Amino acid sequence: MAMYRSLEQQCPDFHLYIFAFDDRSFELLTELNLKKATVISLAEFEDESLLNIKASRTAAEYCWTCTPATVSYCLHTYQLSSCIYIDADLLFFSDPAILIAEMAAEESVLITDHRYSPEYDQSKTNGRYCVQFVYFKNDLRGRKALDWWRAACIEWCFNRIEDGKFGDQKYLDDWSERFEGVHELQHLGGGVAPWNVQQYDFRKEGPNVTGTVISGGKRFELVFYHFHHFKYCEQKAWSLGPYTLTKSDIKTIYKPYVQALNEAKDVLLTLTGGEYFHEVTEIPRIRKSLRRMFHFHCFGHINNYYSTKYLTK
Repeated sequence: MAMYRSLEQQCPDFHLYIFAFDDRSFELLTELNLKKATVISLAEFEDESLLNIKASRTAAEYCWTCTPATVSYCLHTYQLSSCIYIDADLLFFSDPAILIAEMAAEESVLITDHRYSPEYDQSKTNGRYCVQFVYFKNDLRGRKALDWWRAACIEWCFNRIEDGKFGDQKYLDDWSERFEGVHELQHLGGGVAPWNVQQYDFRKEGPNVTGTVISGGKRFELVFYHFHHFKYCEQKAWSLGPYTLTKSDIKTIYKPYVQALNEAKDVLLTLTGGEYFHEVTEIPRIRKSLRRMFHFHCFGHINNYYSTKYLTK
């Protein structure tokens, strides 16, 4: 919901195809009647090849397995000229059309580098590229890469490191050599995430968020941020994950996300009469330590756990 609303605000021309992986999500998303979205149920989407391996995967692994299949389904079913897979935990701060515009006419696939900060570099295990924003043209080059990826994920897609593979993601490592027409995103504003945000300084400039590379001074407009490891917590709080974040990061990037999530929550609560749709993470030792509880309620945060009041003030 938050991601969809951010696209509505930033992108004048888009249509989102949402794959609902349970019946309740499908019912609610359909009831929301989102004007620029098509909601697709598992019953519509799943085919024999997916159903045959479904029991062998965990819920998360099955979602990863389905990633290339969702794109293939949309290209085929809706006869699209192109399609972008995007993770649900993104928020758009400006129009992503600028990312696609940097591709040459002969390029058919776009992938995004993790651009890890050194202290968080997991390229060797989790892959150089992130399955967060992956673009495919519906042409021979695009379909060749997509079909290969779909078959590879059907064969093996697990939450473990094995024989140079990890989930659906590490398959992308050699795409620039394996396939023709693959473009690696150059715009620094696409793919900012908690594992690389330490390299930049972000400031609000009018309606935009502008980033500056700390080591060289290059400036760029933030297009989207990937809120990896962001979780709802008890005490009306949020976990921002085990990453180093500045006050500017929290105010400029995380505050709008919390506001967007709260707005989405209010819509869903009105629709359902109070039914919640997220897990609640426990803040370590908050119930057993008066000192930690006092610190949290007085200062609004403890470690990377932040109260809603602190993040929205």
